[in-house]
Amino acid sequence: MMRIRHAARRAFPLAVLVPATALMAAAPSLASQNGGGAGSGAKPTVVLVHGAWADDSGWDEVIRSLQAKGYPVVATANPLRGLDGDSAYLAARLKTIEGPVVLAAHSYGGAVITNAAAGNPNVKSLVYIAAFAPDKGETALELAAKYPGSHLSDDPDAPFPTALAAIPLSSDPADIDTYIKPDKFGDVFLSDRLAADETAALAARQRPAHVATTTEATSAVAWKTIPSWYLVATDDRTIGTDNVRFMAERAGATTVEVDAPHAVLETDPDDVTDLILRAAHDSGPALAETGAGDRAAVLGGAAVLAVAGGTALVVRSRRG
Repeated sequence: MMRIRHAARRAFPLAVLVPATALMAAAPSLASQNGGGAGSGAKPTVVLVHGAWADDSGWDEVIRSLQAKGYPVVATANPLRGLDGDSAYLAARLKTIEGPVVLAAHSYGGAVITNAAAGNPNVKSLVYIAAFAPDKGETALELAAKYPGSHLSDDPDAPFPTALAAIPLSSDPADIDTYIKPDKFGDVFLSDRLAADETAALAARQRPAHVATTTEATSAVAWKTIPSWYLVATDDRTIGTDNVRFMAERAGATTVEVDAPHAVLETDPDDVTDLILRAAHDSGPALAETGAGDRAAVLGGAAVLAVAGGTALVVRSRRG
């Protein structure tokens, strides 16, 4: 079944808005920043940020696909120590990368890129993969509880999510690491869509996240000024599908829906890659040539995007 929605784009790359004469005047500058002109084939660097209870190996298939197409890729480690520190770390890492950047994140990593990319002129696109996209003052914890759908707790009155276990780090009760209980991992993270041995391996490899990753509030909001793309997993039992949809719509993101669990990187890496490529195409020098006319791209062979006059038309596909 396919569903169509219109998503207003909050911001377009500069090439869409600046008159042609200004673009011609800026051409030498653009060429020096990107290693060549619009026809040089220069590509933005794709920076990938993983979320909680995972590591950067979850991007492996996406990395291989992007590199095969000639994109420079950085899969940075997310410290998972707290939103403020994690965002500062990523912001510092981004400053070491020359030229345009497409910044993609999964899960909690979305909150990190929302903060870290703010004010960085090199970040041309944000790609949220079943991820948090908080507004200023919001926490991941409150966003996951906005609408039903998360399986992190089967008891709404419990003081601590029942699917999580804690590792006390000091005498301070708020100084704890959290991880998904192995017997809950398949349901919460993967919607029971992978084989038992694969699920067990991912559960064993998960990286614990400090509770501050969910309780520290967002202080900067990059999606208000940087064009955003969003993959909504329609069987997301970690954040909750309705919560993810809410954030995608609020951000005015170009959105595709995929019948997948929260860990869509593991089950549907091709769909993840396709959306990142779309964002990379729109952020690249070729946009200066195409301007603001109608454009179309295929997402995962099923979802079609057309952009005209600042509005994104998305055909959302569901398998099965």
